[in-house]
Amino acid sequence: MKNSLMIFWSISVLLSCGNPNAKTTIDHQTVNEAVITKAQSELIFDHTKVFPNKTQLAFAFIENGRIQFYGVEKRNDTVFSVQNHQNAFEIGSITKVFTSTVLADLVLDNTFDMDEPINSFYDFAFHKNQEITFKRLANHTSGLPRMPSNFDFDIGNQDPFASYDSEKLMAYLANDMELSFDDDKAYQYSNLGAGLLGYTLSKIEKKPLSQLFQERIFSNYNMPNSTIGSENVSVPLVQGQSPEGRPVQNWNLASLSGAGDIISTAEDLSKFVLAQFQADNEVLALTRTATYSINEQSSVGLGWHIRKGPSGENWIWHNGGTGGYTSCLVMNTESKNAIIVLSNVSALGDPMIHIDQLCFGLMRTL
Repeated sequence: MKNSLMIFWSISVLLSCGNPNAKTTIDHQTVNEAVITKAQSELIFDHTKVFPNKTQLAFAFIENGRIQFYGVEKRNDTVFSVQNHQNAFEIGSITKVFTSTVLADLVLDNTFDMDEPINSFYDFAFHKNQEITFKRLANHTSGLPRMPSNFDFDIGNQDPFASYDSEKLMAYLANDMELSFDDDKAYQYSNLGAGLLGYTLSKIEKKPLSQLFQERIFSNYNMPNSTIGSENVSVPLVQGQSPEGRPVQNWNLASLSGAGDIISTAEDLSKFVLAQFQADNEVLALTRTATYSINEQSSVGLGWHIRKGPSGENWIWHNGGTGGYTSCLVMNTESKNAIIVLSNVSALGDPMIHIDQLCFGLMRTL
């Protein structure tokens, strides 16, 4: 598809580069260089040109704790600047960070210990009496697979998780659960693990996970436009798209909600990032503390992944994807720099890799 697109590329300097309000046009993106640089705009164009028409990307650039918003939309094979930082997108697996934040909050409230097995909070024995701790669910070392064996992903189903209810999850835990470990209980990314963590926290607190997010995160960090469920979105919701650019349904992860159900905005997520820069926030600091080393360059905290940046600094990050959206968030809490990218690029197609590449590429420009 991308080879057949007629991509229009034009660069024209409208005002002197010496002017702090200098503006440049990059394929119809009007770039105020006080917001983003020409190089950043070119990077955005290079990665956005492969996406189908009606694709939107919303950005937050945070440098030294200062936020600038930017957005683009592709129309008629041309990339235009738009204002969409208050528009909502599914953020997919970035939700896992919020689930682990609720975990950290409850741990510091002495509700339970992070190394405690979750088994005691269930009234039945897990298959073969296997035990799983809260921490291992949060850092992907539980031994659980990416998805449960009794889940059948149908790529033709636009809302494939909706039928995976608590009954199916309990049946898996009681009858089918198999933990798979290397010698050191190695890292194995698990949507099931994060979903089970969210389900367990909701069970313990006797509240829907959406309420836990609202009470313990969204209200604390002034994130009024973050929620679970498209029916609860109070701002314009950007239409999710298939890899071919056709409209798709929003996802409902049902019993695995903690793995990827949040809908949010670039503006709301930027507030959550700014809170990460507060040295006295013990809950958020706990989520960013490494709990498992993957290799010399990468480790994982609670929800967050950690990798070494170009100068050896820690980049804290997570990405996300659903049938109609892809997202990425990278931050450096020492320099107080971060990049947030939200999009309606489907995670089910090859072009989605451009969102990660763009996010990390923009981070290197700060």
